[in-house]
Amino acid sequence: MILEPTILQDSTAVSTAYDSVWAGQSVPTQAPTGIESVMLAHDKLFVVLSVALIIWFGLMFVTLRTDRHLEKVERSLESNISDTD
Repeated sequence: MILEPTILQDSTAVSTAYDSVWAGQSVPTQAPTGIESVMLAHDKLFVVLSVALIIWFGLMFVTLRTDRHLEKVERSLESNISDTD
């Protein structure tokens, strides 16, 4: 259902559908400033993505290394328990 704009008799307010108000608005554009211009000028998006990937790989590495260490500790605890029995 599309609502047409109606002008009220008593005031200057215009009643329209919510999405048509936003669709009619123009998006303000500004020239990029500071770090934005640097990031956009030299395709720094790939740098940001690569840094994010390095962080994820680092987290995976630490998690796997910690898992290996915990397995080693669990094996030593199991061997100590079986030796005392």
